[in-house]
Amino acid sequence: MSPKRDFKVVGHSVPKVDGMALARGGALFCADLLPDGCLYARVLRSPHAHARIKSIDASEAEKMPGVHAVIHHGNLPRVMRTTAGQGAPEPSPYDFTTFDVKVRFVGDRVAAVAAESPELAEAAIAAIRVEYEQLEALFDPRRAKQPGVPVIHDEPDCKVVIPIPYEPGRNLASHVDMQVGDMEQAWGEADVVVDREYVTQYAQHTPIEPHVCLAEPLADGRLRITTSTQVTFHVRRIVAQALEWPVSRLHVVKPRIGGGFGAKQEVLIEDVAAFLALRSGRPVFFELDRSEEFLSRTRHPMIIRLKTGMKSDGSLTGVDMDVLSNTGAYGTHGLTVSCNCGSKVLPLYRWPRIKFQAESVYTNLPVGGAYRGYGATQAYFAMEVQMDEMACTIGMDPLDFRLKNHIRKGETSPVFKALGEGSEGVEQSIGSTGLAQCIKKGARAIGWKRKRGKPGKGPIKRGLGMCTLMQGSSIPEVDMGAASIKMNEDGSFNLLVGATDLGTGSDTVLGQVAAEVLGVGMDKIVVRSSDTDVTPFDVGAYASSTTYLSGEAVRKAALDVARQIKKVAADMLGVSHRDCELEGGAVVAGAGKSVSLAEIAMRSLYEKDQHQIAAHASHITHKSPPPFSAHFAEVEVDCETGLVKVRKYVAAVDCGTAINPRLAEGQTEGGVLNGISYALCEEYLFDEKGRMRNDSFRDYKIFSTRDLPELVTILVPTYEPTGPYGAKSVSEICINGPMPAISNAIFDAVGVRLRTAPFTPERVLAALDAKGAE
Repeated sequence: MSPKRDFKVVGHSVPKVDGMALARGGALFCADLLPDGCLYARVLRSPHAHARIKSIDASEAEKMPGVHAVIHHGNLPRVMRTTAGQGAPEPSPYDFTTFDVKVRFVGDRVAAVAAESPELAEAAIAAIRVEYEQLEALFDPRRAKQPGVPVIHDEPDCKVVIPIPYEPGRNLASHVDMQVGDMEQAWGEADVVVDREYVTQYAQHTPIEPHVCLAEPLADGRLRITTSTQVTFHVRRIVAQALEWPVSRLHVVKPRIGGGFGAKQEVLIEDVAAFLALRSGRPVFFELDRSEEFLSRTRHPMIIRLKTGMKSDGSLTGVDMDVLSNTGAYGTHGLTVSCNCGSKVLPLYRWPRIKFQAESVYTNLPVGGAYRGYGATQAYFAMEVQMDEMACTIGMDPLDFRLKNHIRKGETSPVFKALGEGSEGVEQSIGSTGLAQCIKKGARAIGWKRKRGKPGKGPIKRGLGMCTLMQGSSIPEVDMGAASIKMNEDGSFNLLVGATDLGTGSDTVLGQVAAEVLGVGMDKIVVRSSDTDVTPFDVGAYASSTTYLSGEAVRKAALDVARQIKKVAADMLGVSHRDCELEGGAVVAGAGKSVSLAEIAMRSLYEKDQHQIAAHASHITHKSPPPFSAHFAEVEVDCETGLVKVRKYVAAVDCGTAINPRLAEGQTEGGVLNGISYALCEEYLFDEKGRMRNDSFRDYKIFSTRDLPELVTILVPTYEPTGPYGAKSVSEICINGPMPAISNAIFDAVGVRLRTAPFTPERVLAALDAKGAE
């Protein structure tokens, strides 16, 4: 694609296609769509972290008036699978079934009911009697592979469906490693070697709308599932697995979503609702409450050991990253999240020698899953704090240190091939990068040269910190997106996409791509997405893929439609189709010749050589071009209380062409605030039996607009030749910056390095006390 820049629709901040309906409170969400006669589902959850179910007596619940179905392991088929919404065959282990004879964390499923009201469903759950054999629990991931510890998955039918390391008998859910070069040579050539450990914590996505779905038996024997999901087609496939049905009997629809952030890249509740609907013959509505949402899926806690070497001039000699990821009770996303710790982080700098190892291990704690950033968030904390320390050790400005060592356009990294998310990885070079401009523009906006190293007097100190980042765009050679477009009599177009808009505005962005090709405004594009009976296939909203992957499918379909339009117009105008251009809702051919799209549509549908002008296209990517970003944080640290406040935050982002700049800025600002919250306060607290103690918003603090610092977003335009109109991804990268940037700013303010998150007042005071005791 040539780097055309004079766009008419692309690159403009057009309003979201669903914006007015959302502002008016339209009935757009799953809970707005309940039919008459709907039943309500509730789940009985385990009070134990590790136990075997000796018996279940559901007879009292089944006899209660208004209770229409009770399900548990004793009356359902045992079908092993994964809940991870990933492309098939999935890289996550098949270690889960709807209900099992064993529970593996506090909150694991035991049984479910469907009843006439939520209150009656709760009463029915309370009437179920369960006898447990309690087992020793494992909470420490460092002990997970030691001899004699509890084995969490001892069932003989857990397995992986692709050839990857998997040893459930050792609590090993996944393993990956790679090495390039001689590491002893790396350390021997180095003037400075830094070897540190970093610890990141459990955190939850906390979407305002929790997991919610509606399952409805249809008159034709099919089942319709309306669900708040990021992965509509994966839901259909995985629920079909559970039911042992062909996918043709399932119709899955995604309404509007009240937040996902990765949590809804999981098929967590749809199987329960489906079984209950089929048993009862009635529609069943299932919505997690907030405490259940906290125990649904989480960010993987990690322990990262990072060893790096450099020469006294700042040249890098080698890096060794070792990741221990706690996947919790089930292995969803365990391999791919830990791979991302390397694949999205190590290529950022030009390391001549690289060693990487990552393992995810089972414990009897809540389950890790997909979360915005997807492993890069944890690993960038380690890498960017360590890069800051290395620069300071040799007296080099951390900004200059990064400018010296970051990857350039045209360069590559062996990590792309070794740790790529595709089945064999992908060899690729950097086709576009604006990282140097991001660093320089961000530094000016934060006042780097003027403010850094000047903490001030008194108990409240100020500091600046920064970091640099890259991510990816899609999973190359694996995931596919498709789109179809048809023309209507008035010159408007229906755009059908399987891609999932989870509030990010992807319906709008994809509509803009189509409108740009077809020479019309957004008022002529009618977008429908994520309906397995109507829209073409798409893997869904994950891996920063929608704009880059699905957008190119839309562009290809629109080009085919444009070709057909030009052919009809050429016949109408008596010119060659090569002389025709689409602009302003018409086809123009020079010398004052033009015909409107409405006239062309009427001609093709009613008058001559009648046919439907329409096309569909699919797209699979062959690269995963990284967006780049530089983040800068200005903090205040109260040395008497330990409280850290972010006063100003600057995020400079290269996402190629921003198809919709306002939406790109919104993605950046949302990710930054999410990341600040994760860095400063979000953390799961457990008692000695593995029960979460702060599973409500009363006790689990998340940042809101009241906590928002001064936030500056700078879009640095580049042009990615493999993306639609030069676009790359933007949705994930900016959550990765706050934790390292804030840690580095705290060091600039008070001279202590925080390597365990979050940076609570207690941890800050402990670090200050330790510094004072030296």
